[in-house]
Amino acid sequence: MELVPLGPGFGVEVKGVSLLDVAIDAEAYKAVRTAFETHSLLVFRNQTIADDIQVAYSRAFGPLELTKAASVGANSFYSRLTNVGPQGEIVPLDHRQVLVAKANALWHTDSSFKKTPALASVLTARVLPGEDGDTEFTSTRLAWERLPPDLQNRLKNAVATHSYANSRDQIHPDLANAEERKALPPVRWRMNWRNPSNDRRALYVASHAYAIDGMDDRDARQLLAQLLDEATRPEFVYTHKWRTGDAVMWDNRAMLHRGRPWDYTKERSMVRTTISATEADGLNEVKPPVLH
Repeated sequence: MELVPLGPGFGVEVKGVSLLDVAIDAEAYKAVRTAFETHSLLVFRNQTIADDIQVAYSRAFGPLELTKAASVGANSFYSRLTNVGPQGEIVPLDHRQVLVAKANALWHTDSSFKKTPALASVLTARVLPGEDGDTEFTSTRLAWERLPPDLQNRLKNAVATHSYANSRDQIHPDLANAEERKALPPVRWRMNWRNPSNDRRALYVASHAYAIDGMDDRDARQLLAQLLDEATRPEFVYTHKWRTGDAVMWDNRAMLHRGRPWDYTKERSMVRTTISATEADGLNEVKPPVLH
């Protein structure tokens, strides 16, 4: 297995091992798991892309999340991110599926708004629109290490509230519908996540976060915005230009990502599988103290 560096201090292209190898071979899994813990972002090129291979690969890393209510692919392992409707038509620009794509252009970490957050996501390219539609990534582990020690100390036990509606409301007031708001009430997480395999911490924030325990609303939003700005400075961002046959995996504990716009009159269809975090991934430490 060969690892080719990609991003500024994070991210590698994995060569010599396929998604299928990882799914069926314990040694291949072990090598790729080590690369994942170290580099946070893995890119596989020229893969045989199929739903069952993607799920078999993803399942090697932990329990799979079911796609949330009111999404394309709801209650399956597959989140289908597409601007194509049920009849094979390209949906209009004001359609919910295009608005969802626009909401994904906010910097975020997947499933921080769920009762069980995500360890990792695996995204595969099925149909690409030609130019554009890139995905940008940045390391919140490196962002944490750039913070001054006094701010790190302040944030070590700080707790933020995350909500799906908070990020969606920034795009359109009706984008998070009543069913989603009910299914996804706000959740609280510590603002850093320690990786038990290497003892490195990462800043844990996202566009879903909007409040911090013990801070007034305005100050909290200001601090969250500052932290996001610091983490996503252009010189610290890797831009992934998709090719057919690409599979990209990232560590949601230690990365932020966002989708970039494309010509929404052209089809772009991607499939994401999401792996839930477990105790072994440091989940218990990121849980805040219970409010009494």
